[in-house]
Amino acid sequence: MLNLKNYKHIHCIGIGGIGLSAIAEIFLSRGYQVSGSDMKESEITDKLIEQGAVIYLGHRGKNIAGADLIVYSAAVSQDNPELVAAAENDVPTASRAEVLGALMQEYKTSIAIAGTHGKTTTTSMISLILEKSSSDPTILVGGNLSEINGNVKIGNSEYFVTEACEYMDSFLSLNPMIEIILNIDSDHLDYFKDIEHIVSSFDQFAKLVPENGVVIAYDANPFVNSILKSLNSKVVTFGFSEQCDYFASDIEFNSFGMPSFQVHYHGKILCTMQLSIPGEHNIANALAAFACCHGLGIEIESIVTTLEAYTGTQRRFDVIGITKNNIKIVDDYAHHPTEIKATLKAAQNVPHNSLWCLFQPHTYTRTLALFDEFAESFDSADKIVMAEIYAAREKNIYKISSKELVNEIKRVHPTKEVYYFANFDEIASFVINNAQSGDLVITMGAGDIYKVAEIILEKDRLL
Repeated sequence: MLNLKNYKHIHCIGIGGIGLSAIAEIFLSRGYQVSGSDMKESEITDKLIEQGAVIYLGHRGKNIAGADLIVYSAAVSQDNPELVAAAENDVPTASRAEVLGALMQEYKTSIAIAGTHGKTTTTSMISLILEKSSSDPTILVGGNLSEINGNVKIGNSEYFVTEACEYMDSFLSLNPMIEIILNIDSDHLDYFKDIEHIVSSFDQFAKLVPENGVVIAYDANPFVNSILKSLNSKVVTFGFSEQCDYFASDIEFNSFGMPSFQVHYHGKILCTMQLSIPGEHNIANALAAFACCHGLGIEIESIVTTLEAYTGTQRRFDVIGITKNNIKIVDDYAHHPTEIKATLKAAQNVPHNSLWCLFQPHTYTRTLALFDEFAESFDSADKIVMAEIYAAREKNIYKISSKELVNEIKRVHPTKEVYYFANFDEIASFVINNAQSGDLVITMGAGDIYKVAEIILEKDRLL
């Protein structure tokens, strides 16, 4: 196991990423000399420089000079010149996940939130409940949380809360005492062979929890259920069935699409709460957070107060603005068919005339692997506008375009209004010229589609 006390100067490759930047902040808070590299400047790199990090733009072997440990993110390939230089000079290397696992060992109560969908929301909920109850947790979350002014907070207690990402089997390097498994679904098929491979990884992850630990799991997902039977640790279930340890009932939605519901524990009603974020999927996320924090002994009133006040992290059903013509513009991170369906279903509970979905597929491999599922994901949208695929870390060796997805949606749903535009300005202009008063427009995807919302509002301002 990696012993971080053996090192003084730690160099991070990909330091500007949301995950590795949080690790770098922890190192800086502990007095390590921290350097790192990334391809471009950002608010994240600027913040790290202010805290004392030395950051290089671009990846070059000489950047690692003086470092005695090299940490790299999952997106870094093994032929990266800094990793090559580390191997040539016998400098130890570790993945971000390995370092995260080493950090977790230092805390009595380490909490890891896993699942194909909902990790950031649930991690944020648990973090804020502990924070508001004066438990002073250390927090690593995969999105910007306004209450902690970023995606990391250094605490001074036994509690460590982190997202546990399954991509590249990163979460198998962690050391959780408590696990939340929200769901298991097909994704990251550029790494995983198939759903069986994904389930196998989650099975190994669940078995990391020691006998005196707890796995908190969503009971309605058959893949999740299949891995619970062979665990030695305690298992706590949540969901919408009376068979669950924690379940929700009497669900209602207000005029803004926000759900209220009763929370039951072993059949007894504990409370009623009204969330400030939309959708049935967020009831499940709230139940997971409730189960975790109730099990830790946090007062029910404190849990409810925090969950009711929670308005989400950035890019999770964010209301960006309303045009002069009363068109509401919302932005959401959904980029998987299951997430698209959940977000559009949630949007149906928000008063509107026509529901627009401006979608940008994320990565060629995901678009290709889940092509049929994507084509069936937009049933709840009245008008679909497709942007070109966001490449992220990939090259388009598959020669696939969003145009194929548009054609397939039209084939499956011949009466649907589906459009494709090559650039964001064209999309924004189309919406400005065609959306009507009372319409709800959602920019959706994990890339940079959020910029379309900004362009729409700017064009509207200039009208």
